[in-house]
Amino acid sequence: QVRVEESGGDSVQPGGSLRLSCGASGRVFPMYTMTWYRQAPGKERGLVARIDNGGRTNYADFVKGRFTISRDDRKHAVYLQMNDLKPEDTAVYYCNAKSAHLNLDSWGQGTQVTVSS
Repeated sequence: QVRVEESGGDSVQPGGSLRLSCGASGRVFPMYTMTWYRQAPGKERGLVARIDNGGRTNYADFVKGRFTISRDDRKHAVYLQMNDLKPEDTAVYYCNAKSAHLNLDSWGQGTQVTVSS
């Protein structure tokens, strides 16, 4: 069982920045595809950004140019740098570790991001 844990959520004003971190256990972390999702109240959970085991990234249209996903395989960590935050970015942000080869699909508990003046 792979443990996934997010951190870094906070309350910020519009236009502010936050950096979310996600750690995942397991010696084969470099094989994981790591994805950030978010879920706002009353809405479904949706993809924010993804980085695969080759470092290829993709983003939801609504965060392109504002958010950056990165990973540090030595630290078994993935990061989400969020700039120019907007009130509509308010949500619980979840980290997912996935590998079809390893039959892995693990979620963290989420971290709250609130953007409000």
